[in-house]
Amino acid sequence: MNRYTIFETPLGPMTIQANETGLLGAWFETQITQPEALGERRDDDDGLCEAKRQLLEYFSGQRETFELQTAVTGTTFQTQVWHALTTIPYGETWSYQQLAEAIGNPKAVRAVGLANGKNPLSIIVPCHRVIGKNGKLTGYAGGVGLKESLLKLEQKKK
Repeated sequence: MNRYTIFETPLGPMTIQANETGLLGAWFETQITQPEALGERRDDDDGLCEAKRQLLEYFSGQRETFELQTAVTGTTFQTQVWHALTTIPYGETWSYQQLAEAIGNPKAVRAVGLANGKNPLSIIVPCHRVIGKNGKLTGYAGGVGLKESLLKLEQKKK
């Protein structure tokens, strides 16, 4: 059974969803429109509480990586991209080209961008660390302003 909770972060409300296997999604308010489609709201669920705790530690500068069981689903290519995203060091950025090269498919820059945009685990799988080749901040499901805030948060600690 899917379940979810909503909690406040310094960058606005965040929704996280899980099932018996692990975390399914983490979204900012601007990324999700119908939380009721996520299952039952369970603010006291152990798995959700642990994800919330780790995310709040991230926001307070106490956590750089996450130790959470995930259960996201996607195509083989998407999961390959999402895994590569987890190797981008905290406080650093890669271009979409670098990400494509990291998965051994340097010509797949556009496909990497699409897979990056479908990442269901904001922050936990750090898609916000991917920028344009020219160094400009480009698309983020939560908005470029939110992406900029996340990158500044990580730079502050470095």
